[in-house]
Amino acid sequence: MSELNRIITIANQKGGVGKTTTAINLATALAAIGEQVLIVDLDPQGNASTGLGIDKRDRQLSSFDIMMGTHSINEAVVATAVPNLSIIPSTMDLLGLEMEIGQSTDRAFRLRQALQSEQADAYSYILLDCPPSFNLLTINAMAAAHSVLVPLQCEFFALEGLSQLLETVNQVKQSVNPALDIQGIVLTMFDIRNNLAQQVVNDVRTYLGEKVYHTLIPRNVRVSEAPSYGKPAILYDLKCAGSQAYLQLASEVIQRERRRKAA
Repeated sequence: MSELNRIITIANQKGGVGKTTTAINLATALAAIGEQVLIVDLDPQGNASTGLGIDKRDRQLSSFDIMMGTHSINEAVVATAVPNLSIIPSTMDLLGLEMEIGQSTDRAFRLRQALQSEQADAYSYILLDCPPSFNLLTINAMAAAHSVLVPLQCEFFALEGLSQLLETVNQVKQSVNPALDIQGIVLTMFDIRNNLAQQVVNDVRTYLGEKVYHTLIPRNVRVSEAPSYGKPAILYDLKCAGSQAYLQLASEVIQRERRRKAA
């Protein structure tokens, strides 16, 4: 892995926790402050690609092609409407990846190999948007990344799912990527009127301390609407509470990276 960029996997094996929304809006916020950012869409559903307005007809190549080694990053990358933000889109081809490379000895390292190129060094941040499951795509993402960012919904079963995910990260660290660490836990879909949501926040902070970002991502209609217009919430409605929260989150991510470099 290059020291010229930071590769962050955004992962949670549970669906509906705001994972792709976080990937899109964090990437947009980082791009807005001048970072060169690349999203790699690893979910066969392609929600990150759709949420950034990439039409299916414009996905001639995808993350499947770079993991198969048939095409380079520069060949697969697509510019978005956001300055400084590009994406390697997803297609349904990803559903067949395990069948294609499942017997290969390097099956866990295909994405890492693709991102170990000078083309990847053009980006200061590379965000890997994973499917909502623990499969070969997620393993590839964790094997390729410097760190994992975990979106966690403020709901009753949050801690149960989180402990499973942290165990998964630990297994990947022991087996394929000793350098992997937790960048942070971001609490999503927070509803200030809900006592249970506040209890989840308190429990997660007690359990994980400084690993939890200070920023809380609120439940927000404008954030939910934005993907249907093919836009990040930050472009769709900059002033809404959700957009402002993602800008704060980007600031926290950068501060953590600065502290890491200084350490």
